[in-house]
Amino acid sequence: MRTQALLRLAWRESRTARRRLALYMSSIAFGVAALVAIDSFAGNVTRSIREQSRTLLGGDMALQARAAFPAVVDTLLDSLRNDKIATARVTTFASMALAEPSGGTRLVQVRAVSAGYPFYGEIETIPANAWSRVHNESIVFVDPSLLVALDASVGDSLRLGQKMFAIAGTLGNVPGDAGITAVIGPRVYLSDKWLDATALLKFGSRAEYDVVLKLPASLATPVAAKTMARDLRRRIDPRAAALQEAQEARGEERRGPGGEDEPPAADSAATAAAAVTKATTDSLTKAAEPASDSASGLVSGAVRTRVRIRTVADTERDFTESVARLADFLSIIGLIALLLGGIGVASGVNAFVSAKIDTVAVLRCLGATSRQVLALYVVQSAAMGLVGAIAGTLLGVAVQFLLPGVVSDFLPIDVELALEPRPLILGLATGVWVSLVFAMRPLLALRRVSPLQAIRREMDNTALPREWNDPARLTVDALLVGSIIGIVVSRIGSVRQGLYISAAIGGAVLVLWVAATLLIAAARRSTRPSWPFELRQGIANLHRPANQTRAVTLALGFGAFLLSTVYLVQANLLSRVQATSAGSAGNLLFFDVQDDQAAPLDSLLRARQHPVVQQTPIVTMRIDALNGRSVSSLMADTSARRAGWALRREYRSTYRDSIVGSETLVAGKWFADSAARAKSRAANPEAPFEVSFERDLATDLGVALGDTVTWNVQGVPVTTIVTSFRTVNWARFEANFFVVFAPEALRRAPQQFVVVANVPAGPAIAAVQRDIVRRFPNISSVDLTLVRQTIGAIVDKVTLAIRFLGLFSLAMGIPVLFSAVAATRRARLREGVLLRTLGASRAQVARVLLAEYGALGALGALTGMLLAFAGAWGLTRFVFKDPFDPAVGPTFVIAAGMLLLTMAIGLLTSRDVYKETPMAAIREA
Repeated sequence: MRTQALLRLAWRESRTARRRLALYMSSIAFGVAALVAIDSFAGNVTRSIREQSRTLLGGDMALQARAAFPAVVDTLLDSLRNDKIATARVTTFASMALAEPSGGTRLVQVRAVSAGYPFYGEIETIPANAWSRVHNESIVFVDPSLLVALDASVGDSLRLGQKMFAIAGTLGNVPGDAGITAVIGPRVYLSDKWLDATALLKFGSRAEYDVVLKLPASLATPVAAKTMARDLRRRIDPRAAALQEAQEARGEERRGPGGEDEPPAADSAATAAAAVTKATTDSLTKAAEPASDSASGLVSGAVRTRVRIRTVADTERDFTESVARLADFLSIIGLIALLLGGIGVASGVNAFVSAKIDTVAVLRCLGATSRQVLALYVVQSAAMGLVGAIAGTLLGVAVQFLLPGVVSDFLPIDVELALEPRPLILGLATGVWVSLVFAMRPLLALRRVSPLQAIRREMDNTALPREWNDPARLTVDALLVGSIIGIVVSRIGSVRQGLYISAAIGGAVLVLWVAATLLIAAARRSTRPSWPFELRQGIANLHRPANQTRAVTLALGFGAFLLSTVYLVQANLLSRVQATSAGSAGNLLFFDVQDDQAAPLDSLLRARQHPVVQQTPIVTMRIDALNGRSVSSLMADTSARRAGWALRREYRSTYRDSIVGSETLVAGKWFADSAARAKSRAANPEAPFEVSFERDLATDLGVALGDTVTWNVQGVPVTTIVTSFRTVNWARFEANFFVVFAPEALRRAPQQFVVVANVPAGPAIAAVQRDIVRRFPNISSVDLTLVRQTIGAIVDKVTLAIRFLGLFSLAMGIPVLFSAVAATRRARLREGVLLRTLGASRAQVARVLLAEYGALGALGALTGMLLAFAGAWGLTRFVFKDPFDPAVGPTFVIAAGMLLLTMAIGLLTSRDVYKETPMAAIREA
C-alpha cells in the first residue's frame, strides 16, 4: 500500500473514532500546555533579566557591606575615582517616619543615595523630573502607600530622626528595587548629604552600605569586569580572596543547600514568600537569617566587616537562578501533567484498539499486511497527538500570559511578554513523541489480529494474543522507559535527582501492579453466595477472563498518585509561607533600643499602663574558632563539609536563663540554674560558658554537643561549650536567635535591646509610636497587626498562584480518568447486554457497574494516596529541601473524590449498557 493510499485510508477510517481519539489526546494537550507555559515564562523572565541586568544593579559593579566601609575601601574608592571611574553610594536601613501635621507614624525603608545614582535607568517620580532637586533641598520621595498610611500629602513635612524633610513627590519605578520590599515597608528616598543630620545610625544600628561603580566601556565586558572584581578582592583582603578562588577552583563557589557557601535564594513562588516573611521578621528583631556574605572580608580594628563585590554577570546569574528555583515547583507540575497525559493516551488507545479488532480483521481479509495495519493506526495516533500538542501549545501560550501577572510581585524586573520559539517547538515535539510512545504499546497488539477474527464473533474481542519476548514490544518498552527518564531528568535539571524520581515512578508502577494482582486474587476467593447478586457480579468482573483490573488500576492509581503528590507538595509549600503570629508575646515591637534607652522606654510604657512582656538583649559577634581551630583554617579545610556562610557571618545573639515559647529543646540539657553556674564559675573562672545552638546551624557548622566555640565579641574572645540544640519557630513575630548564651557570658558586653509591649489597638498604638519617635528618634517600632496584614497580602498572592497550578493539575486528571475507565467500555457493553437479555433491570446493571468501579476506584485511589505520601516526602525533602508535614485529612478527601469521580465516569461512559433495550444493545454489540 502506497503512502498516499495509507494516509487516505487512515483519514476515512478515523471518521468513526475522531471524537473518541480527541478525548484521549486532550490528556496530552494539558501536559503540553503546562510545559509551554512554564518554559515560556522562564524564558521571558531570563531574557528580561539579561536585558535589564545593569538597571537591576544600578551600575556595572557594586561593593556591598552590612557595616560601614572601613578605611581601606574608602582609599580604594578614591583611587578608582582618580582613574575616572564614577562611584555612587546607597545606604539602606529601616526607621520610623513621623508625618506632620497628622502625627501618623510608620516603619519605612530609608534609602540615602549620593549624586549620580543610578548610572543606568532613572528614578521615576510624580511630579515628573522632580528627582533633580533631591541633592539640593531637604526633600524626600516616598511610596504612594505611605501617604495613605500617614494621612499625608505631597508638601507635608516628614520627620526622620532629628531631621525634618518636605515630601516632594511619590516614587514610581526605581532601578534595582524589587517592588516586594515596598510591601514590607514603604520606601523613602533622600540625599545622603542629610544622613548625619538624622542621627539615626548609631552603634548596633542595622544598615546596608552599597557603592555602585560605572566602568569605562573597555572594563564593562563580563570578562574584564570579572578580572577587575578579582583584583579588587585581592586588594581588599588577599587571604579571603585566596580562599574564595580556591573554592571556585573546586567548583564550590555556590553549592546547594546543606553545604552552600551562600544560602540559597528563594526556590519558588512559595519559598520566595517564606523568605520574605522570615527576612521581615528577622529584620525587625535583628535575628536575621543567614546573610549572603560571600566575597572578600577585611578586619577593621576588632570588628570584621565583609565586603561583597558584585558584577552585572553576578546579578544576572543570581536572578536567573532565583527564577529557576521559582520554576522548580512549576516544573514538577509540568512533569506530572506530561505523565498524566501519557497515561491518558495509553488507556485511551487501549480502549480504541479493543474497539477496532473487527475492523482490523476485515482489513486483513482484504489483503492488508500486519505492518500496514499498524502503520494505519500509528498515523491516526500521531495525527491526533499532533492535534493535541497544537491545542496544548495554544493553551500554554494563553497561560503564559497569566503567569507573570500572578507572580509579578516577587520579581525585581518588568517581564516583557513575548512568544519564545524554543518552548513552543519543544512542547510540540514532546507532545507528539509522548503520544506516540505511550500509544505504540497497545497498538502493537493489532499486528496479531488474525483475518479469522472477522468470522469468529463469539470469541472475546479483547483477548489479543501477546508475546512477551516480542522484539518490537521490547523496543517500545525500552523507548517508553527511556523517554520517561529523559523527560524527568530534563524537567528536574539534575541527573541524580531525575534518576531517583524515575526509579520512584517505576516503584509506584510496580506497587500498583502488585496491588491489582492481589485484588484479583482476593476477588476470586472472597465472593460469598450470601452476598447480593449485584455485588457478586461486580466483584466477579474483577477476575473474569480478559479483565482490565491491572490496566485500570495502574491508570487510576498512578493518576491518584501523581495528583495527590501535587496536592501534598503544594500544601507543604503553602504551610511554609503561612506566617503565624498567634503565639507572639505582644503586639508592639521596638528595636534599635540602646543600652541607656531601655530603662526610660520601659518607664514610659509602664506609666501609660502598657505592660512590657519581653525585653531581649542583643550582642553582635563573630566566630573565631571551633574546637581550637581558627575560622581561616576551617575554611581552607576541604575534608569537612561546613557551610561557609555560617563561619563568616556576623551573629546577633542573646543571653537568658530559660527557653522561650518559640523554641523546642531537641538535644542536650539547658543551662544549669544561676546558683549552680555561679558556684561552678567561682571554682573554675576559666571554664567555658554554656551556649545553645539552633539545630540546623549546628549541622551547617558541623558542631556537636560538647564542642567548644570561641567568639569574637566586639574584640573580646569568649569561649563557650555547646550544651544543647534547639529548633526555632521563625514564623513567630518575636526575637528568635541562632545562638543563646548563659547570661554571665554576655551580660557586660555592649548591647542593644528588642522590646515587646502589649498596647491596645487603635489610637493608643499611634500615640505611643508618635511619642517614642519624638523622644528617641533612633528607636523603630512596628505594629505587628500591620506586619501581619502586609505579609498576609504576600501570602495570599502566593497561595493563589500555587492553588491555581494545583487546580490546573487536578483538572488534567479528569481526561485521564475518562480514558482509563473507557478502556473497559466494550467489555462492559457485552456483559450488560447479556444481563439485560437474562432479565436484569437497568438499576441492577447500574449496581453491578458501581460495585466493579467502586472496587477499582477504591484500590487505585487508596494505593495512589499511600504512594503519594512517599513521593511528596521525597520531593519536599530532597528537591525543595523542606521538612515534610503531611496533609492527611485533605488527601483522604482527594482519594474519596477520585473514588466518586471514577464511579461517576464509569456509569457515564457505560450509559449505553443500561439505557437501551436488550435488542438495541445486541445490535450495537
